[in-house]
Amino acid sequence: MNMENNKNNYCVIMAGGIGSRFWPYSREEKPKQFLDFFGTGRSLLQMTVDRFRPIVPIENMLIVTNVAYKDIILEQIPDMQESQILCEPARRNTAPCIAYATAAIKSRVLHGANEEATPDGARIVVAASDHLILEEEKFRQTILKAFDFAGLHNAICTLGMSPTRPETGYGYIQRQPEASSEGIYPVKEFKEKPNLETAKNYLASGDYLWNSGIFIWSLETIENAIAAYMPEVAEIFARGEGIIGTQEEGQWIKENFPKCPNISVDYGIMEKADNVFVLPSSFGWSDLGTWGSLYELSEKDEQGNVSLHSKAHFYEAEGNIVVLEKGKTAIVQGVSDMIIAEESGALLICKKAEEQRIKDFVNLLNT
Repeated sequence: MNMENNKNNYCVIMAGGIGSRFWPYSREEKPKQFLDFFGTGRSLLQMTVDRFRPIVPIENMLIVTNVAYKDIILEQIPDMQESQILCEPARRNTAPCIAYATAAIKSRVLHGANEEATPDGARIVVAASDHLILEEEKFRQTILKAFDFAGLHNAICTLGMSPTRPETGYGYIQRQPEASSEGIYPVKEFKEKPNLETAKNYLASGDYLWNSGIFIWSLETIENAIAAYMPEVAEIFARGEGIIGTQEEGQWIKENFPKCPNISVDYGIMEKADNVFVLPSSFGWSDLGTWGSLYELSEKDEQGNVSLHSKAHFYEAEGNIVVLEKGKTAIVQGVSDMIIAEESGALLICKKAEEQRIKDFVNLLNT
């Protein structure tokens, strides 16, 4: 089935995070999804939208974000309508975010101008706004395969990245041994971020994949899953039918969205459902969640040092990443495996091995 440019294809991009692990480069007023990390002239959000354009019509894309970022998105994606930006008045994690987007897509299918779209044919891909994909055409073919599968089966499908190292910063998916005829596996279990020894065991077994947080399902399947596993959320959005998709949507969401529990889709649905499948994938994926992941993806000198947006000179130093405001110069001597980042009058100097603590440091700074 040729799914390209299919009017039944929808995309939900989650863009509400504040990216505190990338402090001070990423700040609450302009988080990492809106920044140009690699000097390409495109932000991570713009790269994400561009990635989906060949397989999802732009009018079928929705961006779910915090209300504070609406104007930034309209500026960065000028061919997207204001109604395609779903503004959360409060942060409630990924499950309510997906429930809101599902309700908005249902409204568009039932009442929109798209005569080709049908409720039983709508397929949805949900992705984060801050992932990096190196092999984009391969990524699109993978999404089309998952769309095909989701359209034929009552299946919640996720993409599992074939692990290349014993990574402790990602969650894992354990797959069942037998695949479907399409090469897609039932999920046996989701695993939390492991310690190094456990991650090594996962890698050696060959049964575990990195949890990408990219989901594909039909409109009917995700509606049924929300009703079955998060009935309190389903009830809230059921009361919004007939309102979502109209001029009253904004006020209704402002009053009702904060009533949703703060819960991830992993806990709310994925770990409870019995129709979850994983498609093993490999297309140069990174969730770009930390300075360490940016370091791994960046060009390095002979001593393994990385310098972005600025000029850094390294002496008796190796394995460092330095990110300064454009045009600034740094001399780095006698240190190894450090993160040195400066932006808008704030400076971070932190061991790469301790980068998971940056979020805690920022929280303390804001108290």
